[in-house]
Amino acid sequence: MAPPTGKRVKGVQIFRPFVYGTTAKPFDEKTNPKPPGVPEDHTHSWTVFVKGIDDVDITYWLRRVQFKLHESIPNHVRMIEGEKGKPFLLHETGWGEFEIAIKLYYVPESAEKPQTLYHHLRLHPYGRTDEEKEAMRLNGGQVISWAYEEQLFNEPYEPFYEVLTSGALSSSSSSLSHNRTGSKSGGGGKGKDKDHGKQPVRSEGGVLEKSAMIPLTNRPGLPFSRETEQVEIKKLQEALVKVEELMNKTKDEVARKEKRLKELKAEAAKA
Repeated sequence: MAPPTGKRVKGVQIFRPFVYGTTAKPFDEKTNPKPPGVPEDHTHSWTVFVKGIDDVDITYWLRRVQFKLHESIPNHVRMIEGEKGKPFLLHETGWGEFEIAIKLYYVPESAEKPQTLYHHLRLHPYGRTDEEKEAMRLNGGQVISWAYEEQLFNEPYEPFYEVLTSGALSSSSSSLSHNRTGSKSGGGGKGKDKDHGKQPVRSEGGVLEKSAMIPLTNRPGLPFSRETEQVEIKKLQEALVKVEELMNKTKDEVARKEKRLKELKAEAAKA
């Protein structure tokens, strides 16, 4: 971690969305043949990754990623250095599932300590219902286990604030910078002047580079979007209705039993 430079920008929180997880597929002579030299007992090929939402570049805030695999795997601690515009990827083969420790190292300007995430490698179809498991089996055998996350930078140092807020949008669009703050959005200074007048760069899904945006709708290979968010919100709302119904039902049942208990006590007192 680099020593802090400048002052922290008080009252400001900036977040950046990203995705991490694993994708696995069983070896198959037609669709996924086993490469030469792979141990005989290895049944799957798999990839663990950290990448930007909609594959946008995140190396301006994430410098490197360490993947700590199962100790039985040779060289089980792997460090992947960031390459601009590319995800942090690690390809492997194996036969068993295990927990992967994913350690995030930030760019020097952040002066932030590394943070660790944990992800369970899944090689076999899974789900809450048999239908979900079957849908995964029909996906060409590919087992996708991805997670959406938001990296929050609380009161970043001034140089890092400039890195995070410069270059995503023109100054006329700074209100869309997605800073979680009660202060003014965007940042002034040389960083803004340098990028002034540049056209914002959007991904295929409409996400601006160096922003906190996520796509509006889902598409193949992109399960995280505003559409997904609305589906999850609907599920939570439906679950809340069910919980309230169960609570009311339980309250009525308790009230009936308390009434009956009172009646029995009264009858016992008269006897």
